[in-house]
Formats: sequence, structure tokens, C-alpha cells
Amino acid sequence: MPRKIIQKWLPEPDKIKEHKYLKWLGSWLHNPALWHLHRRNVARAFAIGLFCAWVPVPMQMVLAAIGAVIWRANLPLAVVLVWLTNPLTMPPMFYGAYELGKWLLGRPDMPFQFELSMTWLTEGLLQVWEPFLLGCAILGTLSAVLGYFVSLWLWRWHVTHHWHKRRQ
Repeated sequence: MPRKIIQKWLPEPDKIKEHKYLKWLGSWLHNPALWHLHRRNVARAFAIGLFCAWVPVPMQMVLAAIGAVIWRANLPLAVVLVWLTNPLTMPPMFYGAYELGKWLLGRPDMPFQFELSMTWLTEGLLQVWEPFLLGCAILGTLSAVLGYFVSLWLWRWHVTHHWHKRRQ
């Protein structure tokens, strides 16, 4: 069953309930739907987690947790999927989002030079925010939709595959 595979990798509910950034959700974290592993619950968690992975803000895990509470998805899975964007994957992912947004908006190539300074944040970021956010929104939505339907399909395939195996 896919449940056993997923459960091996997920943190315990008590650890998540005690997490310092999620404690404020209080009694909402006690909803059993947030901890169950079933097909639709997992598919919703994939959609929420993959969408939040493309949101270019710190604390994406909190956004995923809030989304999981609102849409009653599996909370640990939604939070874990946010880590698709990590310090190693974030630069190429967000640069790709910027390039997609730039292409969709028909913007010309501009020399891009990043500096960690207040001047760059006020001037340089103003030049790239529109294509960057457009690319993130499109890739986040596409990832969420694909993640939702692929996880449903994989769950169904896994169950039917094991059903046919048992039958033989």
C-alpha cells in the first residue's frame, strides 16, 4: 500500500504539533484529516506542497501548513514537499521562473548582476520582479496540478498493481 511507503518518510504528528512555528495553529492541528494517508488527502498535499515550493518567500513551510489545514490535506506531506526548494535547488528553479516570465512578457535580455546590498534590492529587484513572480506563479500552478493528478494516478497504479499480484 502507498500508505506504508509514505509513512516511513513522514515525521510524527506530535513533532509537528510541537514545532515552534506551527504551535499557533493550536486545536486545528488536532483534526484527524490532517494526519490520515488516503488518496485524495495525499493528492491535495502534493498540490499544496508543490505550489508553496514556488512561492519566493521565507517560511514556505508555514504557508504549506496553513494550506493543508484549510484544504484538509496531509499536513506532514505538504510541509515536507516544500523542501523541493532548498539552498541547492532554489537558484536554478527561481532563475528558470524568471526566464519563463521574461519570455512570456516579451522582455528583452538585460544584464543581470546580483549583489547583496540595499541598492540592488531597491533598484535591481524592481527590474526583475514582474517576470520573476509571473514565472513562479505559472510554475507553481503547473506543479500543483501535475502533482495532484500524478499522485492520484500513482496511487491508483500502485493499488491495482498489488491487487493483480495478489490475484495471481
